[in-house]
Amino acid sequence: MTDKALRLGTRRSKLAMAQSGQVAEAVSRVTGRPVELVEITTYGDVSREALAQIGGTGVFVTALRDALVRGEVDFAVHSLKDLPTTQPAELALAAVPEREDPRDVIVARDALKFTDLPRGARIGTGSPRRMAQLNAYARTHGLDIETVAIRGNVDTRIGYVHEGRLDAVVLAAAGLNRIGRIDEVTDFLSVDTVLPAPGQGALAIECAASDAELVAALGELDDPHTRAAVTAERSLLAALEAGCSAPVGALADLLTDGPVIKEMRLRGVVGTTDGSRMVQQSTTGSVPLTHDGAMALGRELATEMLAQGAAGLMGERAH
Repeated sequence: MTDKALRLGTRRSKLAMAQSGQVAEAVSRVTGRPVELVEITTYGDVSREALAQIGGTGVFVTALRDALVRGEVDFAVHSLKDLPTTQPAELALAAVPEREDPRDVIVARDALKFTDLPRGARIGTGSPRRMAQLNAYARTHGLDIETVAIRGNVDTRIGYVHEGRLDAVVLAAAGLNRIGRIDEVTDFLSVDTVLPAPGQGALAIECAASDAELVAALGELDDPHTRAAVTAERSLLAALEAGCSAPVGALADLLTDGPVIKEMRLRGVVGTTDGSRMVQQSTTGSVPLTHDGAMALGRELATEMLAQGAAGLMGERAH
């Protein structure tokens, strides 16, 4: 490899720049080459429309992938939960580094926990998945909440709470960790209360499939357990024919006995955004050692969920 700087394509948001900066340092270490960030504006960054209306979180990915295909950047970093489930043949998902905390969190006024919010509390989120599960939890636990659709970056969302327009907002723990703002969290939502988005907390590093040398170098950053987990989660999402914005939660975690990893458990949930109807299932099996094994685990759980009526709860299905 030459000493020429590698060009890393990233969205311009504070979170994207922070996580790309962390990946740039790691890539520099494994390749011995400098890495420069190339900021790319995506349609999802400039549009004010609701994400579900403009194609879900996949709109954040398209511009970065286009820049890769055109050779304007050498590799790109995405939040893995934003990636559409079909992988373009010309691009390689070269690395999925070790996952951050996958949980969702609450930032509420007066340092309140989710279950301590007052009756009629207004909770902001742009995610149908979060709305569905928060409303379902509220229904079964006698809480009175109103979920409010919002968009914007972390500053904007937390600002709604500080300004008194909302009682709380829901964000991803991983994002707040990466920008050094985890101390603003007032409650961590257990994955038993709200299952995260498939791939939440994980990053995806993509490059041209034809650049075997770079694929191999970036592969040094891959964490096999994280990759197996997110592959199973995304396989579930794909088999449900659900897009990135569908109200689907999924989490694969490793079941351990001391230091020994025993099995992988995959949990999935889908529900109507008002929380009135939910399908929640889980399956446990040996830890998949191959891509196909992880894909099979996701498909198996999707089949069970579809048999329970999951398709009817998702609104518009992806095609």
